[in-house]
Amino acid sequence: MNNKLVQKIEQKDAVAGVIGLGYVGLPLAMLISNKGFKTYGFDIDKNKIKLLKDKKSYISHIPEEKVKELKNFYPTSDFSKLKNCDVIIICVPTPTTESNEPDLSPVINTAKTIAKYLRKGQIVVLESTTYPTTTRNIVKPILEETNLKCGKDFYLAFSPEREDPGRKDFNTETIPKVVGGVDKNSSEIAYIFYSQVIKKVVSVSSAEVAETTKMLENTFRAVNIALVNELKMLLDRMGINIWEVIEASKTKPFGFMPFYPGPGWGGHCIPVDPFYLSYIAKKYDFATRFIELAGQINVRMPEFVVEKVFDALNKQNRTINGTKMLVLGLSYKKDIGDPRESPSFKIIELLEQKGAKVDYNDPYIPLSPKMRKFKIQKKSVNLTPKNLKKYDCVILITDHSVYDYEMILKNSKLIVDTRNVYKIKSYKIVKA
Repeated sequence: MNNKLVQKIEQKDAVAGVIGLGYVGLPLAMLISNKGFKTYGFDIDKNKIKLLKDKKSYISHIPEEKVKELKNFYPTSDFSKLKNCDVIIICVPTPTTESNEPDLSPVINTAKTIAKYLRKGQIVVLESTTYPTTTRNIVKPILEETNLKCGKDFYLAFSPEREDPGRKDFNTETIPKVVGGVDKNSSEIAYIFYSQVIKKVVSVSSAEVAETTKMLENTFRAVNIALVNELKMLLDRMGINIWEVIEASKTKPFGFMPFYPGPGWGGHCIPVDPFYLSYIAKKYDFATRFIELAGQINVRMPEFVVEKVFDALNKQNRTINGTKMLVLGLSYKKDIGDPRESPSFKIIELLEQKGAKVDYNDPYIPLSPKMRKFKIQKKSVNLTPKNLKKYDCVILITDHSVYDYEMILKNSKLIVDTRNVYKIKSYKIVKA
């Protein structure tokens, strides 16, 4: 093991570099900086770098005051500064293609960039969510093209990110950190580094175990969300309230964990990870039928919501074509400005394909961002009584706490509620 690197880490003389300053990378870089390490934040988005240099936040749940307080943090698009870093952490996106296959190009391109500046005595940690074997079989060979030997000249590990944007009870520092290296030395050095910044670090036997940990965590959620979503569609036909059923089931003090249905899955991890796991399973001639079925159910939910809109309008002798719709919430979850994989985009697309005129409101997302799979360019409309009265139907996708739900109900002609916000019975409210 490299005792010099360990000593630099323990004395906080090591320089850290975090590549990718999004919802995972920025909070991590800020934490490392606040723990006393000189920290470079790397990103190809020069607008993000400019905002950070101006001490401004571009992530809704990260207060600007926290950015202003940073002292050891240096945001940059100059990747040549990687050679100054002793610890390099990769936090770039790992999306899927339109055919739901892994797109590892951000990880591969980042590894190639690191290789340009790789030197002896550095440790590289991949945090981007990916399928097992990625760190060893994809990242390691790229870095070793430099003729430096992993485990001897440089070190390589995987540590899954566990961010949950907007969560109040846990944060980057208090969420236990799983770490696994491609060799024993890499595992030990990664463990020592994260122990300087995270309250609890859990060391596992390999990078593959660490990678699979993340896969299991999110596939577990995806499968259970699919279960309640399928039950929601069945119970809707039977006239049974799924939310009331869940609340009753919760009273059992053991053997039950509540999951809640919704308009579709969202966020970076849950809609992506099951497909990553299915992809690598095929390489081992194994079909993950259970996981793939869960994916199919969750992907179908936006269509179910649109069907409920169609039925609700039909009962009023209206058609979707030509009607004015307002979607409430573009973020995938409440009280944050994160639109990644949000079901709102698919719902808007489906409604517009059927001829509806669709607007949206989201206090956290004033402009609809460019998305890989959707070309929706809109501005958030003001949520006022006057504006609400213009729409034939309001579709509640994201249950932001700042919404005045009483005002929305009073001034709307029809509400399709996908989050069970309204517990009362009303001719205006349709559950979806």
